[in-house]
Amino acid sequence: MVILGIDPGTATTGYGIIKKDKHNLVCLDFGCIRTPAGLEAQIRLHQVRTELLRLLKTYRPNHAAIEQLFFTTNAKTAISVAHARGVTLETLAASGVQTSEYTPLQVKQAVTGYGKADKLQVQKMVQAILRLQQIPRPDDAADALATAICCAHSANYEQWTLSNVHNP
Repeated sequence: MVILGIDPGTATTGYGIIKKDKHNLVCLDFGCIRTPAGLEAQIRLHQVRTELLRLLKTYRPNHAAIEQLFFTTNAKTAISVAHARGVTLETLAASGVQTSEYTPLQVKQAVTGYGKADKLQVQKMVQAILRLQQIPRPDDAADALATAICCAHSANYEQWTLSNVHNP
């Protein structure tokens, strides 16, 4: 199974693509979709959509995972991220990719075992889980990989639960 993890944003959308087989997670790619600050919002969102479509075509993920919006005190940033989330969710739906959403707490819990882990703890665990040479950079890409890992772990749980419910 190939999973696309996404950390949405208008200026920077992080992505991480992992492959999950029976017992292993392997990093296929990660990075960021960046849009120039001077462009109008609709042009930036179109660029996010275009790059997501390119990733979908290249990697053909079976599943996508996106981080849920976390409200901060900066409403302008929250609205901008909400726009990017909306474009991302629509692009995934139109492409037929099954999508799961996870809170930052769920992602941290799945990756580190502790829901209040700091950013560096999450990044080090992503590095360890995926057996990467270095901590993935930038932060948005590391967050996207963590979201994909959360999805992979959740899929394990969901599959185990379904198999045990149907085969006690």
